[in-house]
Amino acid sequence: MVPNRTYLNGTLLLDKEPGMTSHEAVSQIRRTVSQRRIGHTGTLDPLAEGLLVVCLGKATKVVQFLTSMEKTYKAEITLGRTSPTYDAEGVDFNQAPFSAPDMSVSEIDSMLDKFRGEIVQQVPAYSAVRVDGRRLYEAARSNEPVDPPKRMVQVMDLKVIEYDNPRITLEVTCSKGTYIRSLAHDIGDELQCGGFLSHLRRTRVGKFSVEDALTVTQVEELHEQGELNKHLLPYNKVLNYPAVTISDEFRKYVISGRDLTKEDIVKVHNPFEHGETMMLRDPNGRVIAVGTAEVDSDALNGEIEKGRKLFTYLRVLN
Repeated sequence: MVPNRTYLNGTLLLDKEPGMTSHEAVSQIRRTVSQRRIGHTGTLDPLAEGLLVVCLGKATKVVQFLTSMEKTYKAEITLGRTSPTYDAEGVDFNQAPFSAPDMSVSEIDSMLDKFRGEIVQQVPAYSAVRVDGRRLYEAARSNEPVDPPKRMVQVMDLKVIEYDNPRITLEVTCSKGTYIRSLAHDIGDELQCGGFLSHLRRTRVGKFSVEDALTVTQVEELHEQGELNKHLLPYNKVLNYPAVTISDEFRKYVISGRDLTKEDIVKVHNPFEHGETMMLRDPNGRVIAVGTAEVDSDALNGEIEKGRKLFTYLRVLN
């Protein structure tokens, strides 16, 4: 029995096990804590493991601000075989493999230059992306012709950790929407021997590390002990935008979206520019709204023309 069942609000760092879909992981957390308002900020493939950022209760309001964070993975690519799914699920291991090239780590690193920076990727045919209202994997499994879309993605960092022929181990930091499976497939094509993603672990999402994450089992145990709430991150530990502190008087007007004036601002914490995402904090340091700055922070040091909008609300959080 949970000694003190309370409604949980906050962001949970979860270390997802391989073999479980992201949806199944979230469903298991829902059953554990007995509340439905839970969502994650970026899917991991079923065969992949690692960091899944999960928002509970009121914290689901910030999911939209967390999905675009860059992600870091440790990926193992096995050369010499191809896979229609681009991962181990689709490999026919009864077929003899092709020979992988005998290359040094520095030679592989040089080859990877074409996969760094802004690149175009083709979405895997076996993916949940919808085309004409239907998920690609549904058409692919029905042996229907599919035309997966292409996407522009950003690979900020790509390091070779090890090459133990036929396996390459990489560390990849990339933008939202990047398919590491597609990267593995394309590297295999570039080396003219084929390749598939044989193992994937997500180690970071933005500033969050999998080293600080809990397993599903640990979540269950902590909830039984009434201790899970201590592991949930509040808004000010999750959001990383410039902020201003507002007056205690103005705090009650935020819920109704009242326009912010210069007189309502007690302190500017970080410089910001017109059009940049920023936060409103109450005098206790709690983040209570996220929005768009309509002026530069420097403008607050001078006269503001009457009627000039300073802040546009994107989400009220309190």
